[in-house]
Amino acid sequence: MVNTILNETKAYRLSEINHIIGGILNAAQEDIIIKKLAPPALADEETLALAISEEEIANIAESRARAAVVPLGVSLENIATIEVERPRLAMMKLLHLFYTPVDAYPGIHERAFVDPTAKLGENVSVGPNAFIGRGCAIGNNTKILPNTYIGKFTEIGTNCLIHPGVNIGDNAKIGNNVIINHGASIGADGFSFVTENPGTIETAKQQGKVEGDFSGQKIYKIPSLGSVTIEDDVEIGANACIDSGTVENTTIGKGTKIDDLAMIGHNCKIGKNCLIVSQVGISGSVTVGDRVVLAGQVGIADHVCIGADSIVMAKAGVSKSFPEKSIIIGSPAVHRKDFIKQLKAQKDAAKLFDEIKALKKEIEELKKGK
Repeated sequence: MVNTILNETKAYRLSEINHIIGGILNAAQEDIIIKKLAPPALADEETLALAISEEEIANIAESRARAAVVPLGVSLENIATIEVERPRLAMMKLLHLFYTPVDAYPGIHERAFVDPTAKLGENVSVGPNAFIGRGCAIGNNTKILPNTYIGKFTEIGTNCLIHPGVNIGDNAKIGNNVIINHGASIGADGFSFVTENPGTIETAKQQGKVEGDFSGQKIYKIPSLGSVTIEDDVEIGANACIDSGTVENTTIGKGTKIDDLAMIGHNCKIGKNCLIVSQVGISGSVTVGDRVVLAGQVGIADHVCIGADSIVMAKAGVSKSFPEKSIIIGSPAVHRKDFIKQLKAQKDAAKLFDEIKALKKEIEELKKGK
């Protein structure tokens, strides 16, 4: 679940921790001092064991821990417990409690480049080899870690954390409390091209086949005049890519979380509080509603709309639009209920095939008996 998390500078009484996570404390009179978190197998006397799964609860018997967080209703002997209704939510609060912020250079490092026209707020950190272009505006308490690039006229809000190796293009607008992880690309040119005459893709769409001579065809780049807008409280994973819009900005809604290695194409409009998991690929001009979940390796074709509160299951290939609150699965993707019908039809077909084979055998035997 988690590796041992050490923090020598933080220590809390068990009663304090219980107050923070809002659980039910079952303990003797002694208020145990907690200095770290770990799963039961790695815990010692100063550890709060995170026993939130059945396997971890079973491991408590062999643990050296004197205290544990457990699901509501779990009773353990000879160990203090904090019972919680939502263990994963409690774990999140605990990890924030013991989290150590990343090291950031205090002020502007001498090896950083900050254009004289850029405006930096109070308590901004800019690490070595970072580049901040002309006309940029960086809000209070934002941390720009080493080896980052921020293009001209980009605006970054307050309390943001830009990890090493991030590249942000020109004219991007980034809100408050945004985290962009290592190596992400924000605002690269969109993958947008056109041919002088209809090419293979257009021909296939129009005629349902590829027919003609395309040997002289040339591909022309369509440049991006737009950029990227990232609203407040967004987190973007390592090596994720969000391309600029062609004319207007590609937009990522407030509170959305994007995993590592996700790709969001030009002109996309991603709603608020979405979860986009690793290796998702979203083509250009896609609209994703609020609170949509895109599971791992989902692919979405261009100009598709996914309604709010929908769930797109792993490896789905989405080639058409779906309304709100859809559960989408398969490739080509369909509603979950239709997918289940397809599976049932396949099962029924296999059963029917077996019955036909049995009937053919009986007919052959009857013929032989004449």
